[in-house]
Amino acid sequence: MNLKSSNNVETNKYELELEVTPEELNQAINDVYKREIKKMNIPGFRKGKAPRAFAEKYYGEDVFYQAAVDHLYNPMMNTAIEQSGLEVVGVNSYNIEEIGKETGILAKLTVTVQPEASIEGYREIEVTKEPVEPTEEEINAEVERIRQRNSRVITVEDRAAEDGDIVVIDFDGYTDGKQFDGGKAENFDLTLGSGQFIPGFEEQVVGHSTGDEFDVNVKFPEDYHAEELKGKDATFKIKLHEIKHRELPEVDDEFAKDVSEFDTMEEYRKDLGETIRRRKERASESSVEQQLIQAVVAKVQADIPDIMVEREVDEIINSFDMQLRDQGMNLETYLKYTQGTVDSLREQYHERAGQQVRVRLGLAKIAELENLEVTEEETEEEYKKLADAYGVPLENVKSLVRAKDIAKDVANQKAMDFLKEHAVYIDKKPEEDKPQDSASEG
Repeated sequence: MNLKSSNNVETNKYELELEVTPEELNQAINDVYKREIKKMNIPGFRKGKAPRAFAEKYYGEDVFYQAAVDHLYNPMMNTAIEQSGLEVVGVNSYNIEEIGKETGILAKLTVTVQPEASIEGYREIEVTKEPVEPTEEEINAEVERIRQRNSRVITVEDRAAEDGDIVVIDFDGYTDGKQFDGGKAENFDLTLGSGQFIPGFEEQVVGHSTGDEFDVNVKFPEDYHAEELKGKDATFKIKLHEIKHRELPEVDDEFAKDVSEFDTMEEYRKDLGETIRRRKERASESSVEQQLIQAVVAKVQADIPDIMVEREVDEIINSFDMQLRDQGMNLETYLKYTQGTVDSLREQYHERAGQQVRVRLGLAKIAELENLEVTEEETEEEYKKLADAYGVPLENVKSLVRAKDIAKDVANQKAMDFLKEHAVYIDKKPEEDKPQDSASEG
């Protein structure tokens, strides 16, 4: 096989002309003959036993041509692309111009190539860096979460229900003097003040004691999810069975000993601070990368072929499908439950896919401009990481992933590291932080 010519026919598209010798075609015909003859019935011969010459005489000289072309497809594609030296991202068309035992094969294929990208101003990109120093408030909040996790619930018998208590109640709801669907339950645990019930309900339970039977009068919100109850007045008949209170442990050295390996709260708080710092450092690093990625997306210039974006969409959807399968579902079931389609999913991921393509093109160009070369040792190390991550033999990974593609990924990571090294970091001021809503739903 030999690449006869390579011509640029339009932006990002080339026409490649490839020759297959008569000897190569004959060998391919022999290979497919051994497979196909087993299915053929030829008079005078047992099924599958006729010589090739008889089969070609009976069915026609070109009987094995199509199977031979199919047999040669991948070797022909790989040879044409490799000899062209082009960075091919997709094959648009493939045609056999000539075929014959004396002439071999002349094939033409049109391919889309990776576009030439350009990028400027990638040095000294300004990024905001989140503070990583843990605050006293964050450490206190962490201690409180651990207190809540180690609390115990006790029954209260000497007082009425208060905000924050857990009450065990029966309730039976009525509108217009009639019970309504979903308005009745027995031995229901309700945390007062959680906002779990409609406005006004929980407030009217506060102040009642164990054994009390009473009414709660409320009005359903105008935007309530059940159409038949929107804006209606309702009365709930309540019986209060039990009042429970969450008892929190004291924050002292004994608490530290119970929940950690430390003997004092001082040591424990210091360790919590380091844990929070590491968490914030990871979040800050991720934020910096995202800002740099968005900057690359904005700065890279390239005429990106649609096929690159569509293939990226394919990758995103395949990855999503694998995640669903890990959770015991699949894409087909997901789309059924969400009443979606593959086309709507593709449209949803299209913008994201386009950005990911632009990022890779931009990082590759930066790696080229900054001569960020990848060594064989680095490629080998990346292969080992993949093998370890998926728990498969190293040789299996090498058979599935080209070293060329591995090297591209390593080069792109080097480009990202370069951007980080040369970025201008602006520390985020504490006053820039927006107050967080601490309310939670029950």
